[in-house]
Order: sequence, then C-alpha cells, then structure tokens
Amino acid sequence: MPQLIFLLLIIAAAWYGYRSFKREAARVSQRVRQAEKEAQNRAHGTLVQDPKTGEYYVRKD
Repeated sequence: MPQLIFLLLIIAAAWYGYRSFKREAARVSQRVRQAEKEAQNRAHGTLVQDPKTGEYYVRKD
C-alpha cells in the first residue's frame, strides 16, 4: 500500500510539473511572437493608451 501512495505522489508531481512547463512555454512563445512582430515593424514597443489621461505610453512587460 505505501508503494501505491508513493507512486500516486510521483504521478501527481509529474503531472503538475508538466502543466507548469506547458504554461511557461506558452508564455515564452507568446512573448517571442510579440518580439518578432515588433522587429518586423521596426517598433521599439507597443503603445497603450492610459484610460485616465488619454496619453499613450510604451507597455512595460
């Protein structure tokens, strides 16, 4: 019985690690795609409008 509990803990840890890895890979992939778009457009960042003042500023990642 202890072996079964240990095996279930190992499987749960592996599953959690896999999910975390996929989430991080998707985040990095999205940032790379954004950087490629900026390089293609020769941009130095993405402008975002401040809703309070109406002024534009470069989005900070």
